[in-house]
Amino acid sequence: MAILLGCDAVSLAYPTKNVLDQVTLGVNEGDRIGIVGRNGDGKSTLLRVLAGLQEPDDGRVTHRRDLAVGVLGQSDALDDDSTVGRSVVGDLPEYEWAASARIRGIIAALIADIDWNARVGTLSGGQRRRVDLARLLIGTWDVLMLDEPTNHLDVRAIAWLARHLEERWQPGQGALLVVTHDRWFLDAVCEHMWEVHDGRVEPFEGGYSAYILQRVERDRAAAVAEQRRQNMIRKELAWLSRGAQARSTKAKFRVDAARALIADDPPVRNALELKRLAVARLGKQVIDLENVSVSFGSDGGRAAEGAAGAPATADAGTPSHEVLRDITWLIGAGDRFGVLGENGAGKSTLLSVLEGRLAPSGGRVKIGQTVKFGTLSQQLTELAPYEEDTIRELLGRYKRVYVVDGKETSPEKLLERLGFTREQLLSRVKDLSGGQRRRLQLLLTILAEPNVLILDEPGNDLDTDMLAIVEDLLDSWPGTLILVSHDRYLMERVTDHQYALIDGRLRHVPGGVDEYLRLLDERDAVCGAVAGEKGGPAGPRTVPGSPDASTGSSADGSGASSGASRPTGLTRAEEYKLKKQLSSTERKMETQRGRLEELKEGMAAVDPTDYQALEDQQAKIDAAQDALDELETVWLELSEQLEG
Repeated sequence: MAILLGCDAVSLAYPTKNVLDQVTLGVNEGDRIGIVGRNGDGKSTLLRVLAGLQEPDDGRVTHRRDLAVGVLGQSDALDDDSTVGRSVVGDLPEYEWAASARIRGIIAALIADIDWNARVGTLSGGQRRRVDLARLLIGTWDVLMLDEPTNHLDVRAIAWLARHLEERWQPGQGALLVVTHDRWFLDAVCEHMWEVHDGRVEPFEGGYSAYILQRVERDRAAAVAEQRRQNMIRKELAWLSRGAQARSTKAKFRVDAARALIADDPPVRNALELKRLAVARLGKQVIDLENVSVSFGSDGGRAAEGAAGAPATADAGTPSHEVLRDITWLIGAGDRFGVLGENGAGKSTLLSVLEGRLAPSGGRVKIGQTVKFGTLSQQLTELAPYEEDTIRELLGRYKRVYVVDGKETSPEKLLERLGFTREQLLSRVKDLSGGQRRRLQLLLTILAEPNVLILDEPGNDLDTDMLAIVEDLLDSWPGTLILVSHDRYLMERVTDHQYALIDGRLRHVPGGVDEYLRLLDERDAVCGAVAGEKGGPAGPRTVPGSPDASTGSSADGSGASSGASRPTGLTRAEEYKLKKQLSSTERKMETQRGRLEELKEGMAAVDPTDYQALEDQQAKIDAAQDALDELETVWLELSEQLEG
């Protein structure tokens, strides 16, 4: 296997930190490497050194002759005065790039919603990021180095990017180095891991899940004293083994060994105890949405007084646009729900409605009298009034003692649990990094003792170790949790049920992120077929100027079929029988969901001090949920048979 690039005894130091210390590495043809480590440990610096963009203090970096290296940095070098189209395809004539299915697929998947002729300087930060990523992927490279490529991408685009990188080169060709905090993405695309820590780079075989197991075993063998860190990793493995399994083709370790390692670990959450505490704090009613719709423009968007006293208003000068359509959603005490949706699908609007900051255009929102919201926004505007304060001064505004996991602790101890040192307590808020600000605001949100916690992309700017710590903190939080995130690992780790916003409607997705992605593909296939029949555009994923814009080309450049054929391998009689069984199963599922909802409503009527009654009611709910899960499994199996 030919070596493409490498470094020999490379060292690099900053005035206050030794980032790389005598590091020797090699990247071979066919390598797919994920790079992890704590924020500030040198992951991005390592990429820049290997790419030849930053000179080391000592040692040398070597590249194979004529090696083409493409780099996606954390900031772009796009020209503000250039158009989106020119930034992406450069001087390449339209007939050339539009004739390439590969290029059309990249544009369709990443920037189809951005005006092709818009000036780069007018774009948002997220749009610029996607334009820069599209520009890079269109190029032909021997090695790709990507620094946080999933930032500003929704779940669907992240899944597309993983698939694109898997298929970009033939097996054994090209090389990929990626820095990301997205653990699902690491498992999906990487076959090796590098951990950057204490000036060293330590290699591991397999994807993220394999890395976690090997790290636990390494720490045990070395009798490392960091017991808290080991427990965190073992708890994460427990969830991995019991929940979403790592892909067997990527995680090169035996699942049996993982199960043996964590066989005695308790479940990641005590659902009954958390439910009991939540009912005691919240009472019978939390949030009910009944037939809620929200429109912006000339006909919609009545303003409502928000929690901070500022009204949320719609733009009355534009045509009416319906963002949410006829949503009914009952959120109870202790529910842990995740919300999935593409960028622009209306997730932020839905959160505003839930909090009462935005009045719906239609329908009704009922918020329980005991509800106290705690919100972590993407912009972290909550910290703005305290920029000049030190962390110690800010914590001084809160109680001195809190009870977490049944034990008394102080805000300072909780902050240390989130990765801060005692010395950093004297730092001013304005001097904190993005990751530090997000961790601080999460702690402040929890210290305010809300009983309904709303988290909008809480994983932004956090490394994988810190994400595990945040997940552990949320595991013991007793209340109702609503999470919006494009990090599918975080989503499936801390929530019990996921809901998807698709075309303004909210629906439960028992199959989690995989089912959500399938629903989007089915919707786009239908849109493409309808457009093909009418001779019109294929929908939101069509590439501007592409020759197949009227045939509904998909993100990978393949055309959508305009007709529905019978699944391969099924006779008409077999297909009819399967459809009949599927219809019957759907009716049973609806009936079972009704029973489950009745039992959940009954939980609110139980005396919160009668623990035995709570336990009996929870047992009935669990049994009903198990029955529904079995029906949903049957439904999924029948659906897969029909799809062929």
